[in-house]
Amino acid sequence: MNDADRALLRELRNALLHLHKTLIDWQRADYELDHGPMPASQLLQVIFNDRAFAWLRPMSGLIVAIDEALAAKPPESPAVAPLIAQTRELASPAPGSVHSTRYQAALQELPDAVLAHRDLVTILKLHNPQANA
Repeated sequence: MNDADRALLRELRNALLHLHKTLIDWQRADYELDHGPMPASQLLQVIFNDRAFAWLRPMSGLIVAIDEALAAKPPESPAVAPLIAQTRELASPAPGSVHSTRYQAALQELPDAVLAHRDLVTILKLHNPQANA
């Protein structure tokens, strides 16, 4: 992995982290409407185990994969293209999926999600202007 790839992955990671936190906070507020207030110490357990948060797990996994790629030393450095492709898929999910439905709802209800999405898409477009990020 070259320096440009590392810089791109760092940018994507930061944008994904911001978007992920925004979406988790939104999902948590929705979850707490049905289940009552949840202490912060319980949140991680709920994120990993409750179906309400399942749609966010691919994004969580992608952030971990990017962290692992950034930590890898040659020759184990993974290819960057699959991570970028996965980021594009999460930013433009296929219609009809649970992720797509929840993601679109968040974009409709939450200005912070729109801004975080815009930042992520901007990075993707700068990397490949012809792509439909």
